[in-house]
Amino acid sequence: MGSTEDLDYPQIIMQYSNGFLISKVMFTACELGVFDLLLESGKPLSSDAIAAGLGASTLGMRRLLDACVGLKLLAVEMTQEGALYRNTEISNVYLTKSSPKSQYHIMMYYSNTVYLCWQYLADAVREGRNQYERAFGVSSKDPFGAMYRSDEEMLKFMAGQNSVWSICGRDVLAAFDLSPFRQIYDLGGGGGALAQECVSLYPNSTVTIYDLPKVVQVAKEQFVSPEERQITFHEGDFFNDSIPEAELYILSKILHDWDDDKCKQLLAKVYKACKPGGGVLLVESLLNEDKSGPVETQLYSMNMLVQTEGKERTAAEYSKLLEAAGFGVIQVKRTGKLYDAVLGRK
Repeated sequence: MGSTEDLDYPQIIMQYSNGFLISKVMFTACELGVFDLLLESGKPLSSDAIAAGLGASTLGMRRLLDACVGLKLLAVEMTQEGALYRNTEISNVYLTKSSPKSQYHIMMYYSNTVYLCWQYLADAVREGRNQYERAFGVSSKDPFGAMYRSDEEMLKFMAGQNSVWSICGRDVLAAFDLSPFRQIYDLGGGGGALAQECVSLYPNSTVTIYDLPKVVQVAKEQFVSPEERQITFHEGDFFNDSIPEAELYILSKILHDWDDDKCKQLLAKVYKACKPGGGVLLVESLLNEDKSGPVETQLYSMNMLVQTEGKERTAAEYSKLLEAAGFGVIQVKRTGKLYDAVLGRK
């Protein structure tokens, strides 16, 4: 490793500054349908053809396409007729709407919702609270009331979360052997993508998605087929309503939304409801014990500041919350991907 003198600090600072520009280029290409059009065409297209197909200016589209080439999201071939653009494998797999691993919906949620909250990051740091009131003019006292402030916004959030589990779900569910658990409750299971991954990986299990009534209604209508017999639903608010008995409870990206007191309150209810020998699986992005990284998790923690009441935590911090609720034999598995797994047993 070189000395500090070898580092080009101005270049590093500019790379960080350009992060916003980079993400917005990708989001915009997704939103306009660039990757979908190229996939459907089955052949490379000129910038004029893409602009015409998407109802965009030729000037603006050419610059957007060239930026996507620079980001390795598109490839370009120079011919006698001019430049022809095509998708790369990355964009075909992750940026087209029709792909099973599409991240389109989570990108649209970040572009149209999360970014508006992040405009007020300095205010969030000064005040130590989320920024829904400034960003959207709604009360910040109930984060999920703000997050689900309209049916359209709730649908965007649920679709975005489903996108995440399409690429991360199997990793966290396979971190431990969950096959002994047949009766599983997915608390805050939303659109059901993680539940679907669970019954696919553990075909002898049944999963009940426990979520707010309006979330359950949308999940049934939009995301989970009635033919999926291993997945059922339970309507309720798990902070205020009872939690039924089960062998395993999954809390995926739930505890990071709340402060320690709320987490202890929820985990105590889960412990009380849990069958002896059962457990709880926490799916979260874990900070290093000294909180030096990973940088993605540090950024997620900043997002929790602007959007929720919670934060990202270390494995030891989650273990301490589980122990306070009564859970023992706590195991931690880092997946090497975006999300990790912590299993506590009763």
